[in-house]
Amino acid sequence: MKIVKEAAGGQGAAVTEQDLALIGALARRPMEAEEVYTFSVRLCDNEIDRDFERFAPQTLEELAPMFVGKAGIFDHQWSARGQAARIYKTEVVREPERTTRAGDGYCWLKGYAYMVRTESDRDLIAEIEGGIKKEVSVGCAVEHAVCSVCGCDRAQTDCGHEKGKEYGGQLCWASLEGAKDAYEFSFVAVPAQPRAGVVKTARWGGGQALERLEEEAALGRKYLEELRGEVVRMAVLADRELDGRAMRSLADKLSHQELEELRRSYARRAGERFPLKTQLNYETKHVPFDEENRAFLG
Repeated sequence: MKIVKEAAGGQGAAVTEQDLALIGALARRPMEAEEVYTFSVRLCDNEIDRDFERFAPQTLEELAPMFVGKAGIFDHQWSARGQAARIYKTEVVREPERTTRAGDGYCWLKGYAYMVRTESDRDLIAEIEGGIKKEVSVGCAVEHAVCSVCGCDRAQTDCGHEKGKEYGGQLCWASLEGAKDAYEFSFVAVPAQPRAGVVKTARWGGGQALERLEEEAALGRKYLEELRGEVVRMAVLADRELDGRAMRSLADKLSHQELEELRRSYARRAGERFPLKTQLNYETKHVPFDEENRAFLG
């Protein structure tokens, strides 16, 4: 199961003799302090993210040594020309005073990367120092995505529990467990996010499974678009004074659950305003039988 996870990063770090020794183990020759630029990145954490998935703390521990020696590239474009940095050490940072939504202490995987100070890398170093390059996206592989409700491995089968919903007061999310490999970290051109790991895609099972997931994602987007349009239509029917464009702007910001609730509410109000009438009226009084009606008898 391949994971691509974007997170905040790009903080400058002072180089030490120990750092130079670790960098020298990856380089073809010993490097001097003035030759390298080092910085730290937040790779991934154990908080439940917007997709209702998270790395288990043990998975972060397993990933830590796997990221050592991995390259930093741009927008996940694998090419020798695109390699800009390399991770030379990692550590799992624990913040026990902060509790995750899963109920355990917060922790995150921190990577230290180095670049060689060259004329071509000068602009990139300036962007890191200036806070322009603040987001990185990591690629890694895990074996399992464990459902928090039933313990089912969602990477192998669908247990039927929907991530983000509550079952008996228990939130459903997936725990990413069993680190297999770390591939790279990438500088990505995305807006700064309020916390680490809020934009992530996962794919597994080969090309056919990926095509199926992409098809389902397209259907989901189409359904949401139709749902937003239905909410706007029902809202205008329920209240003629509502501005349709303003309602559409609001609908674009709402979640699936919020849209469903609004649709039910506005549909009920619209039904009260425009009650359904039967198209056929059945007479209760006796209608005289005439010869003309005989034509319809079998």
